[in-house]
Amino acid sequence: MHASPLLQEFNSGPAAIIFLWVVFWAVVGGVITPRVYRKKDLDASSATLYGAIAGAGTGPILPAYLWYKTPELNFPWRWSSLPSILIFSVLPSIFTFALLYWAFAVYHPSNLCVAEGKGSYLFSQVSNGVLVGVLYGLIALGLTLIFSILGIVSFAHGQFYMIGGYVLFYVVDGKFGAGLNPVVGLLATGLVTFLIGIIFERALLRPMHQGKVERPGEYAILLTFGLAFFLEYSVQATLGTNPRKASAILPIGIVKWLQDVTGMPPTRVIGFMIGLAVLGILYWFLNYTWPGKALRSVSQDKQAAAVVGINPLNVNTLAFGLGAMLAGISGAALVQVFTWAPNVGAIASARSFVVIVLGGMGSLVGAMVGGLVIGVVEAVGVGCFPDSGRALAYQPVFGLIIFAIVLLLKPTGLFGREL
Repeated sequence: MHASPLLQEFNSGPAAIIFLWVVFWAVVGGVITPRVYRKKDLDASSATLYGAIAGAGTGPILPAYLWYKTPELNFPWRWSSLPSILIFSVLPSIFTFALLYWAFAVYHPSNLCVAEGKGSYLFSQVSNGVLVGVLYGLIALGLTLIFSILGIVSFAHGQFYMIGGYVLFYVVDGKFGAGLNPVVGLLATGLVTFLIGIIFERALLRPMHQGKVERPGEYAILLTFGLAFFLEYSVQATLGTNPRKASAILPIGIVKWLQDVTGMPPTRVIGFMIGLAVLGILYWFLNYTWPGKALRSVSQDKQAAAVVGINPLNVNTLAFGLGAMLAGISGAALVQVFTWAPNVGAIASARSFVVIVLGGMGSLVGAMVGGLVIGVVEAVGVGCFPDSGRALAYQPVFGLIIFAIVLLLKPTGLFGREL
């Protein structure tokens, strides 16, 4: 039941007041805070973002504290910074969400996201967003890894994601493929995309890093664009354009148990579990193995890494292969969730670019946070949009709105640093 026009007009008054209150103090905090920091000759690169968040969530209270005390706002990613991140970022964001949620409930009380007794619906939308957001983050992690080591943006990243889905489908599917174990499918996906990545980097990108190319930036753009077209149209020519979708890659009993326990679509839960497992392996690899430490060293200073015996050219090859593999495994995890066709790579590329810019170019933590933010915003936006018939068509728009707001407040992204 929709509210009558008279009741909706009555309800829109307080809702509009709350919305305007949030926007007004967000603007005040975002405009004044960086000016105060610059006047005191302090780092103001994050002041606009934190000032806007503080104003939106607490009105004049927290911005006044920032203007008077001017604490450091470029928090390094470590445990000692968590209290500051909580006070200046997390809590004001929660307060902002609560205010906007209340305003939306007043204005549109019949919406499923705010209707009485429908709390489980909103929870399911957020949970779905988190499940898919982890895999968005995993795709973006591969692109971030390539950028932080090689200094280029791979425009073929989405096509590795597409190939990963097809490899798993044809290895695991019993009707069209080999019908092998899903673990074998995941290993095959990682191996195929890794090999394509390292062959491409060794054959075509390495001359750029050896100083044999006059304009390396344009060279990398053209090559990765060319690779994207080659991979997409090669798959289209050999496998056709008929949509594919893998069945759940765990036994039926486990899938049923996951559905009963979580209340979520089991294929999404399985994809989420694959994403978490890969993230855990990646964390261990980067922090506790020699090649992982070499990757981190080269990303920080190539010349210093070369002095201690690390070959930056080999690390470049490893980074591109790993980035391609992460995209491929993400595709393998999502081929059981979405319908698969050769053009899915272009969609994944666009979304991964949004995620890494939102999180901050070159930041692994930012890639994961950006993926979660985009996943949740898209899921909640689609689920709560008043016109359910148009909601799915607007899905990319919800993430782009957050993307535009963050870039307006902090052009380097959430975890990016000014050079």
